[in-house]
Amino acid sequence: MTQTPENPVPGTDWTPATPPRPVIEVEAVHKSFGDLHVLKACDLTVRAGEVAVLVGPSGSGKSTLLRCINQLEEPTAGRVLIDGEVQGYQSDPLPDGRWQKLPSAQIAAQRSRIGMVFQRFHLFPHLTALGNVMEAPVQVRGLPKAAAEQKARTLLERVGLAERADHYPSELSGGQQQRVAIARALAMDPELMLFDEPTSALDPELVSEVLAVLKDLAADGMTMVVVTHEMGFAREVADQVVFMDEGRILERGTPEQVIDHPESERLQGFLASVL
Repeated sequence: MTQTPENPVPGTDWTPATPPRPVIEVEAVHKSFGDLHVLKACDLTVRAGEVAVLVGPSGSGKSTLLRCINQLEEPTAGRVLIDGEVQGYQSDPLPDGRWQKLPSAQIAAQRSRIGMVFQRFHLFPHLTALGNVMEAPVQVRGLPKAAAEQKARTLLERVGLAERADHYPSELSGGQQQRVAIARALAMDPELMLFDEPTSALDPELVSEVLAVLKDLAADGMTMVVVTHEMGFAREVADQVVFMDEGRILERGTPEQVIDHPESERLQGFLASVL
């Protein structure tokens, strides 16, 4: 018997399930570079433990939206909140309506709560895999080196690279370098992870090993936003799929809704080109 407010199970109190808290709230975000209007009134909510996958053609604004979430770009209008906290600005506008920008130290503290993995790996070539993962906890968080090393080895084991800890980036495959980059982001204990086409720079046979790590993170309940063209990954892992085109969010929903039953001709055409 299904329990609802109209049809409660006898002898029990019916309490509706509370949805997980919003971790990311993007509210009417615009972004322009000169005369180029890249993002147009984008709204996005990602709740705790959810995986949102952004799909769409190149140049649709997916990466720019990620960069606005992580304060690598400043929205031209609108705002981004993480755990209810406005990013980059004081929580309330000034009396004249202007928003007061936060000091750089506070912005850095906000950004430290977000892990980001890029298309390119950006590893330090002079440091081993272990050294790359240890660097930020030691230099930014002041973690003792012994503790940072123990943590880094645990994370390298988590991404399947325990035996490669003492190898330099030049001695690692692209897939291995990307997994080191993921471990490095996790070393800062982020509240959420952003992935900007993490497999696009990899040879096809290396893609699966990186996607396997993302699937494990999703299974562990990590809140994630992933920009990717890997529709099989989106279908299997995403809680919501978001289709962007020309700077706008045109459709969103479950993988079944967006991938299997697209509404717009634009999304139908995009899926025909990638599936």
